[in-house]
Amino acid sequence: MSTDGEKVLVRVEGRLGRLTLNRPRAINALDHDMVTALREALSAWEHDDAVAAVLIDGAGERGLCAGGDIRAMAASARDRDGAAAAFWRDEYLLNEYISRYPKPYVAFMDGVVMGGGVGVSAHGSVRIVTERSTVGMPEATIGFVPDVGGTHLLSRAPGETGTHLALTAGSVGAGDAIALGLADHYVPSARLADLAGALARAAGAGDVAEAVGRYAGTAPAPTLTGERWIDACYSVGTAEEIVERLRGHGDPAAAAAADTILSKSPTSVKVTLEALRRARDLPGLAEVLEQEYRVSCAALDSPDFVEGVRAQIIDKDRHPKWVPDTLAGVDARDVARHFRPAPDGPLGLAGPGAPAAGGGR
Repeated sequence: MSTDGEKVLVRVEGRLGRLTLNRPRAINALDHDMVTALREALSAWEHDDAVAAVLIDGAGERGLCAGGDIRAMAASARDRDGAAAAFWRDEYLLNEYISRYPKPYVAFMDGVVMGGGVGVSAHGSVRIVTERSTVGMPEATIGFVPDVGGTHLLSRAPGETGTHLALTAGSVGAGDAIALGLADHYVPSARLADLAGALARAAGAGDVAEAVGRYAGTAPAPTLTGERWIDACYSVGTAEEIVERLRGHGDPAAAAAADTILSKSPTSVKVTLEALRRARDLPGLAEVLEQEYRVSCAALDSPDFVEGVRAQIIDKDRHPKWVPDTLAGVDARDVARHFRPAPDGPLGLAGPGAPAAGGGR
């Protein structure tokens, strides 16, 4: 089986359903057709007794997935055609489905895994990083806010490490990805092909676990969880207070984090912080995705999203003109509007009639 110009390669090898994101020149960035193809394949395999497990990976040498097709999303925001909201609706529903998929869902998080790439991997049941992995949620750099369940994952990371990663739009390697709860196992990239072959022979969850254990190695030591300044600086109430504490702490890494935060969209920083704090109080991924959908739709009305994509992706001048351009200039009412109901209603993941919880994260 193949899909839409082979942007997703869908096939069965032995007892393993294989999904390969196949846009290597774009580091396998997701578009709406790809999200649809992934959902259709997973739905078919869920009830196929011949398929015991699923594996997702990315074509090429650069990474699993660099995120969603943000050029298209920014164009939709500019044209107000509704395409971005429609994409996010189906993408977030896919993320939630992955989290409760009844068969082992194995993700090879090799190379670049950003934004939407985290959404199709880090909610799975078996998440594998390598020495080449770079995992992160870079949305504040482009005037957006972490989504695809990113605020769920980061709000539950140890201490304030998730807050640090979100506000700086940073990325981490294998050791920190495991320590922060974004991944489970470390497997050297040279062993992935052999592991895939072993997974094709797996007859169930026990065989998958045995195969992963056979090829896994010791992950590099994490770095962020040992940085005590992170908890001390990010536990205060506002973004301005966080920056003040970072600058006054005395550690050069803390001062660098403050400078990084101040280079991001001030609106994105404040909305991200509020989204993370609210996510901590929500019961699970489904409720957080509902919140993220509201926030994402509201971001379409902010000039910073279109401007951020222009500066980082289109013109690549790396000098966005944020509106407003300071944290102090962001009105509390503008932050609050991001959490109002989405114009086309909720995703339907929480409340009466929502899918039954099970498995997942």
